Amino acid sequence: MTALLDATDTQIANLADLVAALQVAEATLSSMSAARDGLLAIAGRLAVDIAKQGDHPDRGDHSIRTIAAEIGAVQHVSDRTIERRMAAAELLVDRFPAVWAAQGAGRISAAHSRVIVDAGSGLESPDHREAYSAVILPLAEVESPNRLRALARRVAERFAPTTVSERHRRARSQRRVWVTDGEDGMATLHTHAPAALVHGMFDRLSQMAHALRVENLRAKRRAARDGDEFEADDRTVDEIRADLLADLVLSGQPTGHDSEDGLLAAISARIEITVPVTTLMDDEAHEGSGAPDTEAAPPAELDGVIPIDVDTARRMAGQTKGWERVLTHPITGRVLAVDRYRPSRHLRRHLRARDQRCRFPACGVAARKCDLDHNHAASTGGATCESNLASFCRRHHVLKHHTPWHVEQKPGGVMEWTSPIGRTYIDTPPAPNTVTFTESDAVRAPF
Repeated sequence: MTALLDATDTQIANLADLVAALQVAEATLSSMSAARDGLLAIAGRLAVDIAKQGDHPDRGDHSIRTIAAEIGAVQHVSDRTIERRMAAAELLVDRFPAVWAAQGAGRISAAHSRVIVDAGSGLESPDHREAYSAVILPLAEVESPNRLRALARRVAERFAPTTVSERHRRARSQRRVWVTDGEDGMATLHTHAPAALVHGMFDRLSQMAHALRVENLRAKRRAARDGDEFEADDRTVDEIRADLLADLVLSGQPTGHDSEDGLLAAISARIEITVPVTTLMDDEAHEGSGAPDTEAAPPAELDGVIPIDVDTARRMAGQTKGWERVLTHPITGRVLAVDRYRPSRHLRRHLRARDQRCRFPACGVAARKCDLDHNHAASTGGATCESNLASFCRRHHVLKHHTPWHVEQKPGGVMEWTSPIGRTYIDTPPAPNTVTFTESDAVRAPF
């Protein structure tokens, strides 16, 4: 309770000035964010206007993609991200202008705006949206975004044209599962599903985790009583929950959905990992081999992006049924060839190893999920070879063929994209997950 009691008057004055300055800075950031939303909304309207001029049947979808790709390329951001920002900006600016104006004036933050728009997104009537905004904005000016969320939902419910049950039936069609990659070889599995099911799944995992903890404690006590050795399970409840979920999904049976012949139960998980051969060597093999130490050797990679620890890579390598060997240049690391004990679709494997991901600037879709596209169309004489093929995700494959974006492949697998306004963007093949050597690394024989 003595905090700041020893502060001098000057220090308290400095603190007051600092708090005031931060308040002004936050209001300025909110205003600039609102200005950016305004520009993004204008970009979206421009795309729709261009599409209307040509009476495009896609209602401006390709035009929006084209403009989003232009903005994303110059900002070094995925055009998918830009398109999501454009859609969010249009929603805020066009449907909730009072909220946008309050953010522009620095009265509320961008986080407040997102909460208000999310809660009121189901309000179709402009009058209802205006009334909702008038009620919620005074609350937003005095509450944090976290506290505002429950209030906004409550207020929006007063103006909702349909009941919760009707909206839930529609919302169920949006259920999905997706993955977000994290750091240190980790990732997050998300599911968007009915709340009752999600909470039920979490509760069952929790009960199982606690049951395992109790059983582990009982076994430990029995071992202590009988004088037996006991290897304790030190996992936390959170760790056990995560392990149980992985076990159930990877090895469980989909009894509620499987076909009579058990087709779904026969499906196993599939991932693609690249790992330098030096990383797979055990510690003894590294000694005196001239290869890097195990700790210094590069980790394995999932989809050419996510690092995988050495122990996991070695364990999976020992269990795999098939290998694809990627041969790389020992100095530059460039992919030279791909082969397999049972060769098949050689060129596809080579390009997947070279590209690793979609070759549009800033796109990170894994190559195994992409289309292989002829840069010079096969129908007009383009060769089916490494120098005329590249991996494009379906989105950017369509962008290449149905918009003014143009791509040309240069030597070494370099892609040169030209945008509709004449800007040029270069995308080089990502560095493969391999080991390279210099002359100093070579093992010299004694004279």
